[in-house]
Amino acid sequence: MHSINIFIHVLAGTLALVTGIIALTAAKGGNAHVLSGRLFARLVAIVIATGLIGVLVFGRNNFLLVITLLSGYNCFSGIRVIRLKGRAPDILDQGIAVAVMVSALYYLYFIRQAGFYWAAAVVWSTVGALFLVTTWDLARAAFSAGFRRKALLYEHVYKMVSAFSGILSAFTGTVFPHYQPYSQLLPSAMGLGYIIVIFIRLSNQRVCTQP
Repeated sequence: MHSINIFIHVLAGTLALVTGIIALTAAKGGNAHVLSGRLFARLVAIVIATGLIGVLVFGRNNFLLVITLLSGYNCFSGIRVIRLKGRAPDILDQGIAVAVMVSALYYLYFIRQAGFYWAAAVVWSTVGALFLVTTWDLARAAFSAGFRRKALLYEHVYKMVSAFSGILSAFTGTVFPHYQPYSQLLPSAMGLGYIIVIFIRLSNQRVCTQP
């Protein structure tokens, strides 16, 4: 059963990377972008489910729990922000954000008891990114509707790219363990660079469309 779970996890993760690349490179808002993005989200859900089974049932690679939480939550929130269309987050959004934060705190407690066996830079940067996005989402209820609408595309880009880079980081960290922490930090750095480029393009588009 563990081998079957690993096979499904690896297959879904590989397909998620392929569909994620299509979504990132396709024209934003086009059919290819939308369809590949939806498929990416479904594949991420499978990756999360099989990853949690591997950690909680078979006791394998506990660090992947926090990467799973980060990628899964970013994917969920990145889709939700589009569907909310500037509306305030509801009880579902806030409940999941709190649950993810509690799970991350438990993970920190666990690794302090067990001792760090992954690079501290990777652990703390991953947990820090997780708390950053969940804290932002909890604070969104206090923002004005106008601000939430303006931030919508920026949030979607940041969260979906972060979900992709998180899965890529887990993949490279597992396939190239001898190059850690760089095999995990590099995908995150590349994802951040891509986010900055898209943010600049979105900002320029808004300047050009202003009267």
